[in-house]
Formats: sequence, structure tokens, C-alpha cells
Amino acid sequence: MALRDLPHPLMRDRRAGVLLHPTSLPGEGSNGTLGVEAYRFVDFLADSGLTLWQMLPLGPTHLNRSPYQTLSVHAGNPDLIDLDDLVARQWLSPEHRFSETPKQARRRAADCFFSHYDDQPDSAESFERFCYEQHHWLDDYALFMALRDCYPEGDWTHWPDDVRLRRTQGMARMRRELTQPIEIYRFEQFIFNQQWQALRHYAREKQVALFGDMPIFVAHDSADVWANQSLFHLDAAGQPLTVAGVPPDYFSEDGQHWGNPHYNWEEMQANDFRWWRQRVSTQLLWFDLVRLDHFRGLEAFWEIPASTPQPRLGRWVEAPGRALLNSLFREHKNLPLVAENLGVITEEVEVLRESFKLPGMVVLQFAFDGNSDNPHLPHNYSPHTVVYTGTHDNDTSLGWFCSQEQAVQERLLDYCHHSQDDMPDLLVRLALSSVANIAIIPLQDLLGLNSEHRMNRPGTEEGNWLWRFAWPQVPPDLPQRMIHWLTLYGRQPNLSLNHHSRL
Repeated sequence: MALRDLPHPLMRDRRAGVLLHPTSLPGEGSNGTLGVEAYRFVDFLADSGLTLWQMLPLGPTHLNRSPYQTLSVHAGNPDLIDLDDLVARQWLSPEHRFSETPKQARRRAADCFFSHYDDQPDSAESFERFCYEQHHWLDDYALFMALRDCYPEGDWTHWPDDVRLRRTQGMARMRRELTQPIEIYRFEQFIFNQQWQALRHYAREKQVALFGDMPIFVAHDSADVWANQSLFHLDAAGQPLTVAGVPPDYFSEDGQHWGNPHYNWEEMQANDFRWWRQRVSTQLLWFDLVRLDHFRGLEAFWEIPASTPQPRLGRWVEAPGRALLNSLFREHKNLPLVAENLGVITEEVEVLRESFKLPGMVVLQFAFDGNSDNPHLPHNYSPHTVVYTGTHDNDTSLGWFCSQEQAVQERLLDYCHHSQDDMPDLLVRLALSSVANIAIIPLQDLLGLNSEHRMNRPGTEEGNWLWRFAWPQVPPDLPQRMIHWLTLYGRQPNLSLNHHSRL
């Protein structure tokens, strides 16, 4: 029996939001930050009557920039740190702010912070409190990152045995030798946390809830796997024995080979899923709602032998999802989770989701295959659902529509009573008018952008996660238009966010 009595409060009212990863915010540099443009975007949402800002996972990424293959499930991406804030704190000079790379600037700010440590007791106390409260992951993460700098060739399985196997003497020696870089990585996480909490506080004041994303699997080359090797299905050398992926589906006719190591579920269950409980606690420090990516993997996961690159050769293996969710709900009675239940979904997956009263997802771009029983068609929705025009893995709705056969286009137009609305407004209004309590629209669809503005193409390696918008792309009348639509379709909740967000 599930431990949840009612849906989380934020899921009970009809509301709408926008999907935009912070890296896609405008500004200088190669990605957006938690600076002034993030606050301006919150203002845009509030002015438009939109009460949810959904984003992708926030962790520090590898060179491919994928937020679903991060170096830590607890750390924030330091590339999101606003350097202007470091200038305002007098830890970074304006000259160095513009003459150095962001990474160099952050390290210079850290040097300044520690060199004046005794002169700023409030900041020093905040730093020490943060390090103490987060030591269960921060110590290993900071050492992991410092070691990556020492051994840049290959992942952690290529490190010397003393640190690869985490032997006591070797670990103690490296902590002594790498004291300075370890402190820099701690400083980055301290600053990220302070900037993030300030943004979250501002969003709450504007009645905007932050909606996060928690990947079910973690990257093999990560602090999490290195520091918790017994919790993963690895061989003696630290290499995965089996890896995650999915069989052929809508996104890929050959299936997908993600490469994440699978969990040692028996070991995790032996300590009541402590690793998962700590992970969820971090998400709740950041977000008001959390999407659990690939929820079906908690019922059964696709196991691919590490020796093959072909996802078709995998198999389904049962997972202890019910035991895990019971553990999480014992710790967090009204856990604000949304289940990503797209792809190959069985009755067993839906029974698991519904027993914990987790809303699932529907995507309008999947709806118009000619099957009136298609669960993505609005007449098949239940209110306890999150509807999307498309996700970060989809084409933009305008790009999708233009690429469809005439029969699909005609089915959509017929379903919408041959409305005179242009695409993608037609799909946006269909989402907003549906009975689903939550409607999420990618910003690209609100701006009417084509396929050139797509965020990700599953199964490809190049050109993903780079898209950014510019304010001139935002029509001046968009906030007024959104207010009208949200009022028309009853998506302006009256209760305050602060009441809803007491977790």
C-alpha cells in the first residue's frame, strides 16, 4: 500500500509552465547562468501567469554537455554560476571577469575568498555550514574532480589503485596533496548553492515553482559511482558488467545504448536505499516538483551486456521499485514526484505509478497516429496528468508538424475542429485546454520556432544541448496572450506557492 494519501498540493490545481533549461537563457558566454537573465525569465513567467519553470538536470556535465550524464547527482553545474555576483562580492575584479575564462574566473574568486577568509566571518560561517551539511557527497565530489584534473587521460578506472579502489592511506594522501583544488571545488558548489537558493526564493515570491528532473541512472564516470562502487553492477576493474538503455521505440528504431552502469539493487535495498534517499533530499533542496526520468526502469529495466553496443540484445529485468518508493515516501510523506512514463509502458508500470498517486506524462506530438485509444489524445487524459506539446527530446512543435505526412496533419486539424490558429499555437492551446492539471510548454513552442531550435536529438552525439533563446524572439504581446489563454482554460491557481511548497 502506498504511503501517499493525496496528490502533492502543487499537482491539485490547474496550472501551466514552461520547459527551459537554464543553459538556454540569453547572455554572453557559451551558456546561460543564474544571473540577471534568470531573474528576468522568472519575471516573464510571472507576467504571463505561468507558475512552473521546468528544467533539465542541473549537474556538472561532461564535454558532451548532456545533463543526463553528469559528474555528480548532488553537485550543481558550475558553468551556471553568475560571475557578476562574484564581482559584486569583491571576490573577482571586473578586469578578470572579462579577461579570463569562466573556469579561471571562478578559481580566481576562490583564491580571493580563502585569502580573505578571516576578514569575512559571515561568508566563512556560511561556507563551513554548507560543507558540514553536505559532506556526505561534497567531500567525495571535490576529491573526485581534483583527481580528474591530476589524471585527465581516461575515466576513474584508469587511476592508480590506491584511489581507484579508495584505499584508506591512498585517499588520505591525495586529500593532503590536493587540498587547494579540493577547496576550490567546494567553493564552486557553495556559490552555486547560494545563487540557486536566491533564485528559488525570488521565484517563490513571484509564485513560480521550480520543476526539476532526476535521471534514473547515473554516469559511469561520476563521483557517485567511484565513491559507491558496491552499489553498482561493476567488475573488479570498475567497468560496468551491464549497461542501461531502451529497446527500439518511437525515438530510435534500433533502441538506445545509454551506457550507464546498472544498480546493485540488493546492496541498495540492504541499507533501505540510503543512497536514493540522500539523492532525493538534494533534489528537494533545489525544486518544488521533480520529474523522475524513465520511471518504468523502477518496475523493470532494459539490461544490455556491456560487451555489446547493440541495445536490441538487451533484456527486461525486474527492479524493486515498490520497495524503493515506499522507502522514499516514509522519509518524505508527500513527495512531489512526477513519473516519466513514456516509451514501452506495461500494465505493471502503470499499477506501480498509480499506487503511489504519481502523475504521468502525455505528449501531444505522439497523439495523432489515427488510434482513438491513443493515451496521448486529450479525450483519454485524467486530470492527474502532466501534458506536454513536446519534450526536450522532441522536435519543436512547428518543426514536428511540418515534417509530418498530410494524413497526420489533417487528423490534428480535424481533432481541433479545423481551428484557424497557426501552428504551434494550435498544439499549445490544445494542451492548455485539456483536463490535465499541469500543462508544460517548451519555450520554443511559445515562440513559434522551427527545427533549428531543437534542444536534443536522441541517438546522436553532435550539436545537442546548445540551444539558447534571445529576448527579441519573444513577441511583445505574448504575456498578455498567455494570461488570456490561462484565464480562459482555468489555469491560474489562487492558492499561494509558499503554502504549496512546504514539503
